[in-house]
Amino acid sequence: MLIIFTGNGKGKTTAALGQALRSVGDGKKVLMVEFIKGPWKSGEDASSKKFKPNFKIVKSGLGFVGIGGDKLPLKDHARAAANGLEYARKEIRKKKWNIVILDEVWNAVHLKLLTKRQISDFIKESLPHLEHLIMTGRDCPKEFVKIADLVTEMIEIKHPFKKNIKGKRGLEY
Repeated sequence: MLIIFTGNGKGKTTAALGQALRSVGDGKKVLMVEFIKGPWKSGEDASSKKFKPNFKIVKSGLGFVGIGGDKLPLKDHARAAANGLEYARKEIRKKKWNIVILDEVWNAVHLKLLTKRQISDFIKESLPHLEHLIMTGRDCPKEFVKIADLVTEMIEIKHPFKKNIKGKRGLEY
């Protein structure tokens, strides 16, 4: 099953993590590859270690692209995204994961770090080997919404960022 969590509201990664937690509790194995999140530590990093070997998170991103002081060339971000996608592909071929989550992959597509073709090929190649493929991020292209089995759009109604309140550890990361 192809599951997509998209939209401008908070909760896409949180929803994917909720699915991971539920699945691991049912004896499944879950791999999460994070595409934009960089070297900083988040609550999910610490939590995933408590669920080893059934839950693993791999960060393939180099951080936010073009914002928050990012000075890396776009090609470096693109290379990191391609490496993350290839890592996920290799892990899926091992057939040891029930669920694979590509976190913020739609952001990577929107920022042109990955192409729609790369993602389309990845989906076609991966789905036969997984129970579920979960893909998160803003700006999911309509053609992927069309082929997905389940799509949830998070809509921002109100967020503390609008009042210049920084993200809270344990809530936003």
